[in-house]
Amino acid sequence: MKAAVYYGPRDIRMEQAPVPEQAEGEALVRVLRSGICGTDAGEWTAGPKVFPVLHQHPNSGHVGPMIPGHEFVGEIVAVNGDDAFQAGQVVVSGAGVSCGQCDRCREGRTNMCRQYKTLGLNMNGGMAEYVSVPTRTLALVPDGVSADHAALAQPLAVGIHAARRSQAKSGDNVVIIGAGAIGSFVLAGLLHLEAVNVAVIDFPGPKLDRARKLGAQYCLEPHDGLAEQVIDIFGGKPDVVIEASGAPGQLAFSLGLVRDGGRVLGVGIPKKAVEMDMHSMIFREITLETTLAHVFKTDIPAALEILAEGVLGEELAESPVPLSQLGEALDRLASGSVEGKVLIDPSL
Repeated sequence: MKAAVYYGPRDIRMEQAPVPEQAEGEALVRVLRSGICGTDAGEWTAGPKVFPVLHQHPNSGHVGPMIPGHEFVGEIVAVNGDDAFQAGQVVVSGAGVSCGQCDRCREGRTNMCRQYKTLGLNMNGGMAEYVSVPTRTLALVPDGVSADHAALAQPLAVGIHAARRSQAKSGDNVVIIGAGAIGSFVLAGLLHLEAVNVAVIDFPGPKLDRARKLGAQYCLEPHDGLAEQVIDIFGGKPDVVIEASGAPGQLAFSLGLVRDGGRVLGVGIPKKAVEMDMHSMIFREITLETTLAHVFKTDIPAALEILAEGVLGEELAESPVPLSQLGEALDRLASGSVEGKVLIDPSL
């Protein structure tokens, strides 16, 4: 089969690899679409950070090999030992593999499993024609949802999990900083879960226009009087601020913007260490939360419900490109020139 194999920074090679075998409880999936995200771009430009160092080559510094791709949808070809799935079904994978037995799994926090691994990040993933997947990470794609749209299920589930972590409730005033893909997914998750009032902040252009189409009541552009504008439209400081850009200074801005006793959720990953005014946080009793991945049992089904509506996929899914263009796609993402979600079709 064709596969994109990661060896190190800016070193992903198109190779022929064996079709993977299925262990007990796994399904062989023919990949229809595979998406990329900021984590993949980081591994491409400066990795390995998350990818495992499987082999170190002293002369080249290269590592690997491993097949990336943790956002994928495909068709089941064969199943080993699970009657709940059968050949021909179209499925999405949550990609995260949890043990189901540890204390964190028993708490329902499978994303914090003590043995957690992710297809395409810690083990071979979906940037290939075929991938072997634990069936407990699979969910059926509803009728009428295209492969392009279904490929957004895993990153959308991450946004839904973030929305849950924010603990925003109906009637709350919420600010989302950053209208990129993850900010859009968090916005969709918030509006799916609760009747909140949302203002999205980003630079003028397609991303902010998309936030408006997805249901944001207010779409604001950065300027010197932005904090005062937020207070004016909400009649006070917001209850929740979600920082989804990772841009310098935005977490500190979020902590200053939120009301006393309010909550700030860090979603965007800063490239450098962040300084915070702990004195102000303590005396204002601000809660700072973070979020990671998703909980398959609750967040993937919610993601598929949203995608079945058709709006989010139309706004975010780009036309798929061949596997051979993965490097160019990662360059685009790393440079910040991607407006939506880049999709790879390994059959092209």
